[in-house]
Amino acid sequence: MNNTVFILTGPTASGKSSLALRLAQRHGLEIVCMDSMQIYRGMDIGTAKPTPEEQALVPHHLVDVADPAEPFSVTQWLTLAEEALADIARRGRRALFVGGTGFYLRALRHPMAMGHTAGDPALREALQAEADSPGGRERLHARLAEADPATAARLHVNDVRRVIRALEVCQLTGKPFSAQVNPPEPDTGRRFRVAALSLPRETLYARVDARVDQMLSAGLLDEVKALLAAGIPADCQAMQAIGYKELVPILRGETSLETAAAALKQNTRHYAKRQLTWLRREEEVFWADAGDDGVEEMVERWFWGEGKRTT
Repeated sequence: MNNTVFILTGPTASGKSSLALRLAQRHGLEIVCMDSMQIYRGMDIGTAKPTPEEQALVPHHLVDVADPAEPFSVTQWLTLAEEALADIARRGRRALFVGGTGFYLRALRHPMAMGHTAGDPALREALQAEADSPGGRERLHARLAEADPATAARLHVNDVRRVIRALEVCQLTGKPFSAQVNPPEPDTGRRFRVAALSLPRETLYARVDARVDQMLSAGLLDEVKALLAAGIPADCQAMQAIGYKELVPILRGETSLETAAAALKQNTRHYAKRQLTWLRREEEVFWADAGDDGVEEMVERWFWGEGKRTT
């Protein structure tokens, strides 16, 4: 089991962080952040970042590693994640990845998907949405056959992940995937045990709304104001995150706090739904009801090989 990487994921507000802390403390794990916003310095409240007190309980990695004024790619995250894994292993410890960014999860489990061309999360999500629509897989494969016949010939129509990647590379570079140097998926020898938390939709949405209220009470608007005052552009990648883009118009006098809060709750609920959609595409995932009194024990059994897989 020394080559096993534990991953705890799920939609926002499902209770990942608190469960991860308990598991990490009990089993001597170190937490690696798998959240595309907690990587940014100064963005604490709106990202539900682990507090300094929580980070003092268990070693955390990939938190506060990026300047919010600078773009940050999944390739950069994967490089840092590999470094963190190596560091943790050298010290004889085990890693627990925690977060709900599905694109990071996919990159970690299938590094081949990155190749030499950086991924575009928005493009990939749009292609995946098309694949999920009626007849979508066939349309994407036909499109690939037109753009890159060689790659289409060796990929089955149901190999959606690789069909999407090939189309993504074609669109981003203007060259067929088959004409580029794309390294094979490396055999790292790792095994992944992925547990995902879920909740009934009504319960999850109620938690989302409560979290937004708590963030606003904790000073989220002041955090946004401080970031802008520090010179972080309002239109940069980090500031387009949910929790930040909704509040900038308040500071410009373009909307009210009540209207912005309503938009923030709605956008967060929609994001939670998209997270669930993305995560349900993943293979070999154990889904656990976050509201179940025995959720901690169920996740432990799955991580240590005693649980039953569900997809």
